[in-house]
Amino acid sequence: MPTLHELQDAVARSLMARDDGAAASIVADGIDAAARLNVYRNTMIASLTTALRLSYPTVHRLVGAAFFESAAQIFIAAHPPQGACLDDYDPGFVDFLAEFAPAASIPYLAGVARLDWAVSRALHAPDADALDPARLAALDAAEQRHLRFVPHPSMSLVRADHPVDAIWRAVLAQDDAAMAAIDLGAGPVRLLVRRRENGPEVKRLDPAAWCFTALLCAGHPLQDAIDAASGVDVPSLLAAHLINGVFTTFAAGAPGAHRMEIAT
Repeated sequence: MPTLHELQDAVARSLMARDDGAAASIVADGIDAAARLNVYRNTMIASLTTALRLSYPTVHRLVGAAFFESAAQIFIAAHPPQGACLDDYDPGFVDFLAEFAPAASIPYLAGVARLDWAVSRALHAPDADALDPARLAALDAAEQRHLRFVPHPSMSLVRADHPVDAIWRAVLAQDDAAMAAIDLGAGPVRLLVRRRENGPEVKRLDPAAWCFTALLCAGHPLQDAIDAASGVDVPSLLAAHLINGVFTTFAAGAPGAHRMEIAT
């Protein structure tokens, strides 16, 4: 008699690897044990495919349902979910698409997927109060130089080799004329993605402003970001970020534990 852990492991192998070893421990009760496992397997794959489709709606529309479902099934078999929340299902799908040979004819697909994922993160991120700029006024000059900002949970920075923001908007709006007018050579683009009251915002930044923002969001001290900024109107950009709620808090001393992965 297998232990509960052994049985759970056998069922997991059956669902992901099509290993029906768990069938020996399942009562048929009118339905073949392997057929019972197949029902669960199909339901699981359908649920994970739906989760990917909801996280990557632009990719789904670009490639079509049949292509997307086939790609998703290959991805799911190699990358099963590691958590219970399907909204967080593996962002490795972007890297998978970048290497997926059947998608090679759509060179911008992985970039669009990266933007889709950033928008999905923005929509599902927890709420957080924006940093009150007045809190910074109490800091002395030395403390201001060592400021480390914490970005809003809904914020991501995306870099893509193609104008994926224009593609994203045209595809979701089903605007064929706008899609046809896009110059695929008009890249790269650097984007700030976050949630606003009326939905997600996808905003282009110039390279210098993006790099400055990326350094701050990665937890680098303000002075280091200023030193690395070339051609950036730092006061205006920082004021805009504070007004728009890009940051939630700050640390003025030693480096904090917060870090945000930045898509490159």
